[in-house]
Amino acid sequence: MAKFRPLGHAGSRMIPVREALSILDKAAIPLRSTSVALADSVGRVLAEDIVADTDLPPFDRSQMDGYAVRSRDSKNAPVVLQIIGESAAGKGFRGKLMKGEAVRIMTGAPLPDGADAVQKLELASESASRVTLAASTEKGRFIVTKGKEVKRGTVVLAAGSTISAQNISVPAAFGYARLKVARRPRITIISTGSEIVEVNQKLKRDQIRNSNSQMLASLCRDAGSEVTVLPIIRDDIGELQRALKAAAKTSDVLIATGGVSVGKYDLTKPALEKLGAEIMFDRVALRPGKPTVFAKLGNTFVFGLPGNPVSAAITFYLFVRRFLMQLQNASEIELNGGRALADGHFRGTTQRESYLTAELVTDKDGHLIAKPIKWHGSSDFVSFARADALVFVQANNSFDAGDAVDILFLPR
Repeated sequence: MAKFRPLGHAGSRMIPVREALSILDKAAIPLRSTSVALADSVGRVLAEDIVADTDLPPFDRSQMDGYAVRSRDSKNAPVVLQIIGESAAGKGFRGKLMKGEAVRIMTGAPLPDGADAVQKLELASESASRVTLAASTEKGRFIVTKGKEVKRGTVVLAAGSTISAQNISVPAAFGYARLKVARRPRITIISTGSEIVEVNQKLKRDQIRNSNSQMLASLCRDAGSEVTVLPIIRDDIGELQRALKAAAKTSDVLIATGGVSVGKYDLTKPALEKLGAEIMFDRVALRPGKPTVFAKLGNTFVFGLPGNPVSAAITFYLFVRRFLMQLQNASEIELNGGRALADGHFRGTTQRESYLTAELVTDKDGHLIAKPIKWHGSSDFVSFARADALVFVQANNSFDAGDAVDILFLPR
């Protein structure tokens, strides 16, 4: 990673979300690029423009199975024309069409020289090397002209785009067997808390299973990252320091979940401070997710996320995901946003912005409706699993049924 630019930090004051985002944006220095085979590129962020090396289509092409003709020969339809050959995809007709002639043509095949229209099979009948056109056709009918879709030299997929199953055909069509892409960020996830046990363990009294690591690892992979999940760290500052120090040597970003508040066993920030980390912010005017930490330990960035699963998820979507996409120099770094009509109450709080969970439906008039999800606090990950979107509520504000609200769509 390139050398970090000193930022200063917000100390221990609670900062607005927009200020936290500004700090993240200044810190995010894109990683270097690498080359991958086209088949391995899905989910990677392009580090180069994909440029068309040919017109598309590369020739005038038929849109229909039918007959290539001169349109003026069909104006007195029905007319009978002499069939002089065939044009198929990959094997075009090499002669020239003259007056009174037609060429049998298939969908996608090159238009023969001399033809300026195609009549579809449904309006033609063939017998003994002749075709009768039941209706006339006009110049250009059922033809896609050369370069109509894409002109040679056009940027068809810009650097910063993410390769997907939907768009991978674009570089393939223009001869890109390998792609220049951003290196995947290397992420290490650390769950803290003596009450946390692994997923496969039977719970004892006062214990909970480690769901956060599974969630965060999946979210990081969806954001194009390589992920390592460390064993659970107990509430022991020495153990946490050793884990953070070791992981920082091989990671671009560390994500520690839990232990970021101000209680006796909230050890993430003290551990970072003992290691000499620069704390850039440690409280954000956000509900849920106020005790979010962003720091730099050596050359590695550290996010300390709340231990409650909903808080961890929302702070990931707002802060961590944005940062990871910026490391890859992606053109789209935020969740997609939109507007909806509230179908119930979305209550804000004083001094902090709120991001509240909602299910989305469409009413009979086509309006997008945001329905509040009843939940029992930021530990209620079962209710959160039903969420389609986050509704943004400014500090000291609330929305009632029928109000228009701003939403962020959650990836599904």
